[in-house]
Amino acid sequence: MATIVSTLFSALDGVVEIDPAWHFPYFDDRMGAAVGEDYEDVDVLLLGRVTYDSFAGAWPEREAAGGEDAGFATQLGDTRKVVATRGSGDLGWRNVEAAPDVVAAARALKDDPAVGKVLVPGSISVVRQLLAAGLLDELRLLVHPVAARHGERLFDEGEDIQPLRLLRSDVFPTGVVRLCYAPAELPGAQAYEDVTDKVPGAGDDPR
Repeated sequence: MATIVSTLFSALDGVVEIDPAWHFPYFDDRMGAAVGEDYEDVDVLLLGRVTYDSFAGAWPEREAAGGEDAGFATQLGDTRKVVATRGSGDLGWRNVEAAPDVVAAARALKDDPAVGKVLVPGSISVVRQLLAAGLLDELRLLVHPVAARHGERLFDEGEDIQPLRLLRSDVFPTGVVRLCYAPAELPGAQAYEDVTDKVPGAGDDPR
């Protein structure tokens, strides 16, 4: 069964809609290595249409230009790409296919024995749908030490809470924190009355 991994850049206030003004000042070798790790051994990229259009609008030209980022651009172009879109037009890049139902497409990829790792870069709405459907195995966040103050946040208003379990963490010299989570259950059903013995000073003589 394939593993589906999400990778997102995030501001401290939960904004995951990237603004170059707060993102690139923190992009260093450590962050580059973390991004490279996310893309290791990826069989399929699963992308929302907005993220795909931004990729397709930039990386083919960078590959053709032959600059320092051409190797990564070639890797992206060579990787199979599944795009959440109901459109029927040419998507304008190689190795790309449309998926009108992204949840169904994710289930099919997960059950495909030929697929080992599916990466979801950006694609905020896709990540939300996969979390809600219980299909996301790992959520990786590169949290920048800055409050973006505006932009789309990963977790929007909804009925259900979303417990997560921290798998690992790392702190970069820039103050960026890499947090890797897996979906989880709450540790238990407790109210304040159940934790009064944990309150600071509990058990001390109040007199």
